Amino acid sequence: MEAICGAKCSECELFKSDKCKGCKNTNGCPFGKKCWIAKYIEVGGNDSFIEMKKQIINEFNNLNIEGMKEINDLYPLHGLFVNLEYRLPNGEIAKFLNDDEAYLGNQIECEFSDDNNKRYFGVVTNMNFLLVCEYGENASNPEIIMYKKR
Repeated sequence: MEAICGAKCSECELFKSDKCKGCKNTNGCPFGKKCWIAKYIEVGGNDSFIEMKKQIINEFNNLNIEGMKEINDLYPLHGLFVNLEYRLPNGEIAKFLNDDEAYLGNQIECEFSDDNNKRYFGVVTNMNFLLVCEYGENASNPEIIMYKKR
């Protein structure tokens, strides 16, 4: 089964565990409220969604973040997988996303990574913001590099 956005639901642990009912089965509401990606596609069509993704990819690439390779695609991701906990300067831990929302994102290996110290950039977006973070393997020790309203 595929989602309205083209995500392969059958490969997702949430769908396999029955925590997600799939957006085609729920008319774009797999987690209880309307998914912004499904709504965007329903209103503007798939071609409009593809153009919007290209625009956001360009926005990320134009940030010119040192060590971040060019982004070529963004994938629909559930908030549960990308809502990382960040340590703030005062020592507190904070999350900035919603576990039950969809985002577009990707993971890009940092150009300065080596075999002993793998580092990655995570990019996450919706219609309102761009977020770039850097982290180690398995999303360890995440640090926010940039948060920008769109």
